[in-house]
Amino acid sequence: MPIITLPDGSKKVFENPVTVLQVALEIGQGLAKATIAGRVNGELKDASDMISEDSELSIITLKDEDGVHIMRHSCAHLLGHALKQLYPDAKMAIGPVIENGFYYDIDLDEKITPESLVEIERRMGELAKTGYDVIKKMTPRAEALEIFQSRAEDYKVELINDMPDESAFGLYYHQEYIDMCRGPHLPHMGFVKAFKLTHVAGAYWRGDSDNKMLQRLYGVAFPDKKALKAYLVMMEEAEKRDHRKLGKQLDLFHVDEIAPGMAFWHPKGATLYRIVEDYMRQQLVENDYDEIRTPLIMDRSLWEKSGHWDKFKDNMFTTETESRDYAVKPMNCPGHIQVYNRHLSSYRDLPVRLAEFGLVHRNESSGTLHGLMRVRSFTQDDAHIFCTPEQIQAEVQACIDLVYTTYADFGFNQIAVKFSTRPDKRVGSDQVWDLAEQALEDTLKAAELPYTLQPGEGAFYGPKIEFQLKDCIGRVWQCGTIQLDFSMTQAERLNAVYIGADNEKHHPVMIHRAILGSLERFVGILVEHYEGKFPTWLAPVQAVIAPISENHASTVTDFAKKLKKHGFRVETDLRNEKVGFKIREHTLQRVPYILVIGDQEVENQTVNVRARSGENMGSFTLDELVDHLTQDIAQLGRHVQS
Repeated sequence: MPIITLPDGSKKVFENPVTVLQVALEIGQGLAKATIAGRVNGELKDASDMISEDSELSIITLKDEDGVHIMRHSCAHLLGHALKQLYPDAKMAIGPVIENGFYYDIDLDEKITPESLVEIERRMGELAKTGYDVIKKMTPRAEALEIFQSRAEDYKVELINDMPDESAFGLYYHQEYIDMCRGPHLPHMGFVKAFKLTHVAGAYWRGDSDNKMLQRLYGVAFPDKKALKAYLVMMEEAEKRDHRKLGKQLDLFHVDEIAPGMAFWHPKGATLYRIVEDYMRQQLVENDYDEIRTPLIMDRSLWEKSGHWDKFKDNMFTTETESRDYAVKPMNCPGHIQVYNRHLSSYRDLPVRLAEFGLVHRNESSGTLHGLMRVRSFTQDDAHIFCTPEQIQAEVQACIDLVYTTYADFGFNQIAVKFSTRPDKRVGSDQVWDLAEQALEDTLKAAELPYTLQPGEGAFYGPKIEFQLKDCIGRVWQCGTIQLDFSMTQAERLNAVYIGADNEKHHPVMIHRAILGSLERFVGILVEHYEGKFPTWLAPVQAVIAPISENHASTVTDFAKKLKKHGFRVETDLRNEKVGFKIREHTLQRVPYILVIGDQEVENQTVNVRARSGENMGSFTLDELVDHLTQDIAQLGRHVQS
């Protein structure tokens, strides 16, 4: 006789085991019709799954983030269904959910073209309109193997064989098509209303270049056609803002196959990068951090002690010399503990705040690399705070304040907060995790910050707060993190200590924090957010001065020197071209101010000022221009000139 407790605290009592859908039906016909799945005691379950014990249940619909995720996952199965009807020889590999959509990797000799996508999408639509039921069957290992072997689905067979501890597998029947998944999935395809296949790419099976290259078909899916249309419009705008395209157009950076996933910064790009770094360095000074530098390569034993080797070894670059194994650091935290440990601190010395613009390397799959957004070599604006348990809330709150100040200065005002709790694979006892999670949650509540809970998404050493900023076209970027770590400083790990008020040794709590995350990625976000039209403080070139004729060249040069002495980034354009041509060219280069000097300006000791928006701002003396630029720059990204 299971007793089901609902989110509002009410209870439903049943004489026999019931499915999630049956509970929804007991609540009401309308809810049952909208039910996609359920969260039973915190775990997502299919609507058809049976509940036989007293449980807490939340009904999942398309109004929930989980419901949209499930719908997108089922769209991947729908894609598989349509593909197998159109291309019976296709072998299906994996079809997971990704941000805003899904993909499916397939092995097919025939090349999938844009025209093919249109036909596949049409067939998906036809199938979805039938609203057919999706039937889940938990299937014993031997039977599941037999089913996929008979269908020549080699990749499914391999996946089953690679999970020897699983005795049964969830098979989902989409009419004649069968797929394998942990689920949950839609109870029927009538929930699929708005999707689109977007493109095809190559992907090695399991991300290993030694394996066969498969075709990866990408798609997006939304709860309704209005949301899909809004997303497609946003993506059209995003295409215009692609940082790779603008990086080339504005001569900021490039990437090359001689160093996959690593950026070559050109002078203007390096200037932009340095401005971002200098801003963060000033924040370190104002917030009482000590900046350090740690080695790029450290002995394998350090990474084993810290726990990174077990967790990240497949993504670490390694080397060997003199019979010793080394790893190129994928993270900065173990090195920071080495610096902390050089001195025995008293509780009176805490908190100790160590910061580094730490260059790290991660061996990301070549298929995932994407300009500055996904790289193998990047710099973190990383810091680690060593503190007592009593100092946690104040230090975390200071980090939160720094996040919001920084994002506002760069022009981002819409911030979403996520709270990620313990993952399945982790270090440390449950008691320690209880303390860490409670400390972060208490700080969020004290700060009155609304947040979304992400169960199981914490780091392997501690829970974390994630900050997601929204750019001007509505895209969400996860950047900053605050992670609370009770484990890495313990004796069995890296053994950081301080002397407490009781004259005994204690292990400090370690707060990992990054505000921007990856500087490379953040610069890429800035390029796309501003479409290269950076606020004046960020612009690599803040002003260009051009003469109307050769007679004015010396005045232009003198004026530029005076502006440079005031600290402005100024260039001159003395080419033998018409001034109108120069103005158009520098406008396309997104220079905030274009200054022109002719006879009248020479006579009046002024300069004619044009904004990149096309506005002719009139004549300015040197002092007037210095005042104007100074005030503009002081606003940072909180007010953006068009």
